[in-house]
Amino acid sequence: MVAFCFSPTSLYEFYLRRCFTASGLSSQTVDIDHQTTIHFWGPTTASIKPVLLLIHGFGPVCLWQWRRQVQFFAADFDVYVPDLIFFGGSTTKCTDRTEVFQAVSIGKLLEKMGIERYAVIGTSYGGFVAYHMASMWPERVEKVVIASSAVNMVRSDNEELLKRAKVKKIEDLMLPRTAEQLRTVTSLAVYRRLPMLPNFFWNDIIDKLYSDNREEKKELLKGLTLGREDKTSISPLKQEVLIIWGDHDQIFPLKKAFELKEVLGEKAKLEVIKKTAHVPQIEFPERFNAIVRNFLCA
Repeated sequence: MVAFCFSPTSLYEFYLRRCFTASGLSSQTVDIDHQTTIHFWGPTTASIKPVLLLIHGFGPVCLWQWRRQVQFFAADFDVYVPDLIFFGGSTTKCTDRTEVFQAVSIGKLLEKMGIERYAVIGTSYGGFVAYHMASMWPERVEKVVIASSAVNMVRSDNEELLKRAKVKKIEDLMLPRTAEQLRTVTSLAVYRRLPMLPNFFWNDIIDKLYSDNREEKKELLKGLTLGREDKTSISPLKQEVLIIWGDHDQIFPLKKAFELKEVLGEKAKLEVIKKTAHVPQIEFPERFNAIVRNFLCA
């Protein structure tokens, strides 16, 4: 007799897939070169609508981070939602582990799809990728949304984050192995008080969402080019930039948003969403989507 193992995480992911499919997106995989394969969700057939690229943060795959944005924007945009390398079905034989390589790879994906112009939204780690794409290809990237992403971070920001999380290594926060570690990162990422869930639920999430490619993801964390120095080295972008932040973000505190706006210059606009933390697109999607739509359609 086969034992039945109930997984709330797998059940909810089935729901997420149905949401993406109902919005007109399908799961697709493309070899962008002889070394790298990218999995993404995108339109089955391209249209004349403008293209919107959504880049996820460090954590679960793209399905878990952009549901409400896919449902909202798919009517007016051709929405593309890739899994970054070593997340989901995206992988590479290349040894480069920088966020710049992630940006180059997503750029190659869009070239393969015949997409010449697009807007991009990146959250957290995905914001690093979005920044590099906009910096490298101003002729392709029309507008940029950087959400909860301290692309201006310096070495001391990483040190302060470890203190807030009460961990010694960044992988203990970003790649949790235990229910307690997952509770810690979640409590820093969301504003609302966490529900009292048994360890079974937290461990199921770890097993389904944090178990794959752990060593490669550690290398991604070590490979970050941003935040290595005592002073930020980023430059203003040529595009209009929308910065969105939660006022209670404990991963990248709100002060980094104001500093980033100053660094990016007069073309950057900052919007702060109250009573949200590191994932305002999930905690207050109606407000987040309205702000982004007004920016993209202006």
